[in-house]
Amino acid sequence: MPLPSRRLRAALLATASLTLVAATLPAPEPLGIGDRLFPYLGNPGYDVLSYDISLTYKGANTKPLEAVTTIDARTTAPLERLNLDFARGTVRSVEVDGLNAGFATAREDLIVRAPVRLPSGAHVRITVRHTSDPAGEKANGGWVPTADGLAMANQADAAHRVFPGNDHPADKAYFTFRVTAPDDLTVVAGGLPAGKRHHGGATTWTYRTRHPMATELAQVSIGRSAVLRRTGPNGLPVRDVVPAADRAKLEPWLKKTPGQLAWMEKQVGPYPFETYGLLVADTEMGFELETQTLSLFERSLFTGTGYPEWYVDSVMVHELAHQWFGNSVSPRSWSDLWLNEGHATWYEARYAEEHAGKTLERRMKDAYARSDAWRAAGGPPAHPDVPTPDHKISLFRPVVYDGSALILYALREEIGRTAFDRLERTWVREHRDGSATTRQFTDLASATAGRDLTAFFDGWLYGRKTPPMPGHPDWRSRTPRSAADGQSPARAPKPE
Repeated sequence: MPLPSRRLRAALLATASLTLVAATLPAPEPLGIGDRLFPYLGNPGYDVLSYDISLTYKGANTKPLEAVTTIDARTTAPLERLNLDFARGTVRSVEVDGLNAGFATAREDLIVRAPVRLPSGAHVRITVRHTSDPAGEKANGGWVPTADGLAMANQADAAHRVFPGNDHPADKAYFTFRVTAPDDLTVVAGGLPAGKRHHGGATTWTYRTRHPMATELAQVSIGRSAVLRRTGPNGLPVRDVVPAADRAKLEPWLKKTPGQLAWMEKQVGPYPFETYGLLVADTEMGFELETQTLSLFERSLFTGTGYPEWYVDSVMVHELAHQWFGNSVSPRSWSDLWLNEGHATWYEARYAEEHAGKTLERRMKDAYARSDAWRAAGGPPAHPDVPTPDHKISLFRPVVYDGSALILYALREEIGRTAFDRLERTWVREHRDGSATTRQFTDLASATAGRDLTAFFDGWLYGRKTPPMPGHPDWRSRTPRSAADGQSPARAPKPE
């Protein structure tokens, strides 16, 4: 009989190879990249270059979204399997370089059997057809149901509850989102618009990022939203996404963003991304979130009566500061979280001091008084205690907020304002679009100061007791009255 076609021969070869691999490989198991706080997060052996994520939303949060996630990656070791982080969805099929691939699940890993053994340095395309479950758990993140649709809150380890991937900030990649929703809904995602197509009562919206992004910072908003546009410093497009009925009520807050951007640029240099704005969602999460280019806020923060204006302003600046600290420069491991939250809290407090007279020194003295209790309850800032498995965001304790901003205050007291400001600008410039470690920050601080700061940082970052504050020998850290002294139920700082 005639020889089979080239495509059929490749498929037959892949099937034979798959049978051999299945016969010789050990049972599938979850892997991780060794993060101390999330041991099964991330996966070894490859580096993701880009994600292309297609989602179809039917208009109800009770039905899973049909989805296709395409991952382009480069192998960093020979691989017969590729582990992806994925949970809370049904996998329909997987292809590797266009060939059907076998797969299995173990814990929160999707394990894909490569049709042929992949050498190190190979480009590989993985296509997963799956569902994405919108019934998220607010305590553990993923999709967040809103009054009129959905948004995402993927920090720290919840992006894989939405789409498969390498769910660790050490592996950043470019993203394309293609989201189909009924015509009466508006879709906005991180990055910039890249097309819109109407078809049969639905619209497919496409967005692309111009800078690499950690999976935990991905954002897709689906709802009856108004998209409000204005211009920030140097012509930066500012885009806010709000419930359509609230656009007038929210405008007094939204119009502050260009000025806040200008203030942050004055502190640390140019804004690092292609756009910025606020996503105001009608939901109750208990926190706000710095999703890249489109920070997520609860509607009640702006429409409620319990928060003074200066406090809301400072929370806005907190999430904005994360675009530099945490988003553009991401943590290499989750133990480096203090670099994100300490810096965001630092600039939030600095803004409150300059614009509302909330004295930084007073806030830092109060933080110093509480610091030993925070360390006792949550561990040292750069070696935090492991979060509880059923409440992952318990990682976000006071010690990584004001307790870590306190380190920056001590550092400024130690090396002087001029060197400190130079350090901050150099840090975000040298590590832009990357992931960086605590050690890299401390090395840069020593180089900037012109002297070895190892002993200084050892105590402030890793000590169970708070070191003496440079320049303030009279400051004292009080003994905690109870375990509750070191706890906080929310990520965002609370008003005084």
